[in-house]
Amino acid sequence: MMDKKELTLFIKAEALRLGFTVCGIAQAAPVDLRTVGYLKKWVGEGRHGTMGYLERNCDKRTDPTLLFPGCRSIICVALNYFPGNVEEERLHLSRYALGRDYHKAVKDRLFMLLQAINGKVKVSGRPFCDTAPLLERYWATRAGIGWIGKNHQLIIPNAGTHFFLGELLIDAELEYDTPLEGNRCGECSECIDACPTNALTAEGFDARLCLSYLTIEHRGELPENIGEKMGNCFYGCDRCQKWCPHNRFATPTQVTEFTPSAALLAMDESDWKGLTEERYKELFGNSAVERCGYGQLMRNINSLK
Repeated sequence: MMDKKELTLFIKAEALRLGFTVCGIAQAAPVDLRTVGYLKKWVGEGRHGTMGYLERNCDKRTDPTLLFPGCRSIICVALNYFPGNVEEERLHLSRYALGRDYHKAVKDRLFMLLQAINGKVKVSGRPFCDTAPLLERYWATRAGIGWIGKNHQLIIPNAGTHFFLGELLIDAELEYDTPLEGNRCGECSECIDACPTNALTAEGFDARLCLSYLTIEHRGELPENIGEKMGNCFYGCDRCQKWCPHNRFATPTQVTEFTPSAALLAMDESDWKGLTEERYKELFGNSAVERCGYGQLMRNINSLK
């Protein structure tokens, strides 16, 4: 029978073996009052736009023990998706969307991690990856993985921001990591200066102005002249990451699911402008881009200047 320390070391080693870049563990508990207050104020001011799901399940969002009763530990992981130097002079998508659906890639590995844990100690658990009312970046900071930067992304020391986050909630007590609290960006404001729509400011983040929100989450017509802000990217926006100095440490992913297909990389402007629904399904049949839909993607493409 493994003791708490041995099980913790086993979990972290197994997470790395499964391909995760880093693994940290936090004790399950209600979210701190400062974060709760910020979240309520942010939503109350309507800065979440039309993402109504952020208004629901507030109790579970701020207390993971309600999301998974009996939860005692939150195992946090990060999976590298950085595709390397992708040509951005042509029309393109955000880097995170160049590979296969990240929800499945992360959760499949978390299920394997849960299975491995149960090979040592019987536990109950639930894996998540952007699929539940869980403050992923908050828990990643509590697990010591990184800090939330001025770009509101999780910054992992000596690794950067190009990571999908996942969580495995289990009902076993483990040894917990030291949180990385506070914003450690110092005087740097590269991400704020690079934001083309002023969605990022020194005061905070307004999703309603964010190109990622507008091109992915927002339904209906895009704001007038927004195409001038989009540059060559018609799905998402990477500028707050592109200019983050910590991404000088980014290394290309070894996760095969996130390797862009040759067909996708071969698309040029005329291909995108003439994209048919059938071709859309071929390119994005198992991709996060499915969330956008063909009609909305063409809306974005046709809005480019």
